[in-house]
Amino acid sequence: MSTPDGYRPWRDVYELPEFFDGLEEAGGISVLDFLRELDEQNDLGLEADGIVYHDRGIRVPGWDATFVHEPTGSRGRPAFSVQVDTVGPRNAWEIFDDTLTWDAYLLRTEGLAAIAWLSDEEYRVEEADQFSSKQEAVSSGRFSFGVFVHAGDDWETQLERIQQTNAPAFLQREDGSTMLPATQSEFYRYVDSTPTEFRTSGGNAPSYLGVLELEISID
Repeated sequence: MSTPDGYRPWRDVYELPEFFDGLEEAGGISVLDFLRELDEQNDLGLEADGIVYHDRGIRVPGWDATFVHEPTGSRGRPAFSVQVDTVGPRNAWEIFDDTLTWDAYLLRTEGLAAIAWLSDEEYRVEEADQFSSKQEAVSSGRFSFGVFVHAGDDWETQLERIQQTNAPAFLQREDGSTMLPATQSEFYRYVDSTPTEFRTSGGNAPSYLGVLELEISID
């Protein structure tokens, strides 16, 4: 379950059918700019002061996140990345395999919005037995990757929480509560990965998740 503790299940789910097509055409999409434009067009009442990047329970607060179309290059396959404008001296970006079929969704509930993305492969392996569609799975909080959008006092809480630690991120436990590693080395112990494994495979992420590279660190 990927919805943060203290929030009800997602109230509204909107598929964003042209999101990744638009990414290739534009080269890059700022999450906050995208949501502002979407709000202007549809009067959704969205508010945003910052974001929290989510990867399988790892949470990295940032001022914004940008989806970037990546050239095929030496990987021999098309890719896209998400680059986080982090709070403080942190580094956070992730590269995904674009040979998979991805769908993006806008999620909303009281006081919180998010953009989540889910591949056909992840849905088939992890969710298809339980949910009749990807949208149903996402609406139930079943997705590995997302950008949560925060505003007001809620965003101030995220800022205060990350500024209290020298860790690159904080972690959501299975029960939904949040744990703050004290240092980067403690962070790697909690995610049970070496820095090299984490960088080159997202901490040995299964191939169906589509993670090509992952960097979450602090200078």
